Amino acid sequence: MKWTDTQRIAEELYDIHGESIDPKTIRFTRLRELVLALPDFDDDPNRSGEKILEAIQQAWIGETE
Repeated sequence: MKWTDTQRIAEELYDIHGESIDPKTIRFTRLRELVLALPDFDDDPNRSGEKILEAIQQAWIGETE
């Protein structure tokens, strides 16, 4: 899984963290840590940026609704 797989990342985050983390209030630094900790994630940690993290966050919010 790469940074550009925003929907898949969001689905994984939702499956793992369910309702224990509110994606509407998560900080990007914490979100980045959670993405890097995903078992199937395999991309350069330095390739993430605010736009990618925002897209992941929005997709994760979409999963909760």
